[in-house]
Amino acid sequence: MKKLIKGLREFQSSYFPANEELFEQLSHGQKPRVLFITCSDSRIDPNLITQAGLGELFVIRNAGNIIPPFGATNGGEGATIEYAVQALDIQQIIVCGHSHCGAMKGLMKLDSLRVEMPLVHDWLKYAEATRRLVKDNYSHYEGEELLEIIIAENVLTQIENLRTYPVIHSKLHQGKLSIYAWIYQIETGEVLAYDPQKHAYVLPLNQLLPSEIDETANTRKISFAKTQQQEFELSQINPISTHTGFPMTVLSPQQMERIYRGSTTK
Repeated sequence: MKKLIKGLREFQSSYFPANEELFEQLSHGQKPRVLFITCSDSRIDPNLITQAGLGELFVIRNAGNIIPPFGATNGGEGATIEYAVQALDIQQIIVCGHSHCGAMKGLMKLDSLRVEMPLVHDWLKYAEATRRLVKDNYSHYEGEELLEIIIAENVLTQIENLRTYPVIHSKLHQGKLSIYAWIYQIETGEVLAYDPQKHAYVLPLNQLLPSEIDETANTRKISFAKTQQQEFELSQINPISTHTGFPMTVLSPQQMERIYRGSTTK
């Protein structure tokens, strides 16, 4: 607590005065550009990993980055989603899972939580579709490989749940909303985004439009080549890493197709 109080003092004496104009603007309202849905895990900071400024992200956090299907509960997730999309007119949503997720570890042994953590048990039941799919199709995997599969699949399951909300369904139909699936890897600081064309997680930069890439790359030269799958040639940009897919590299194309069914945003 002493550290937090010291931080408050430093914020009030240093950071706030240096950014007083920004806080004055924010006092009149918010205009976040992205709804960022992620886990409550203390090792994840959406603003830090995206380097987003104050007021740019509207954030939902809970154990396992779970979105209960519409009508399943009257919890805060649904109300926050509705407010973000309808009232704030947010047009981009990111659902971000992460490596070493404790909630997903719990989902892998759900029955054991019933007595010791009944509330956690009941909450994780909203990810039952993830658990059942992995149990029925990937029972021959175990340990870290199984955990990676369930983390990646759960992000896509939650996007499917997200699409059950009337406001989301309507905005998607109008072409006024985009939804992205991300995986954040704690050990490397790397973020990978799901590409429905490739049925794999890839570097997020590969999903940008040419104009957006130019802005991101600043003055660095970019080579752009359009293929049948609308992929981008980014050989002139230093990649975050050479890792091109997470975490399904051990699976066959048939398995990949089954895992990633119905996950596109259109």
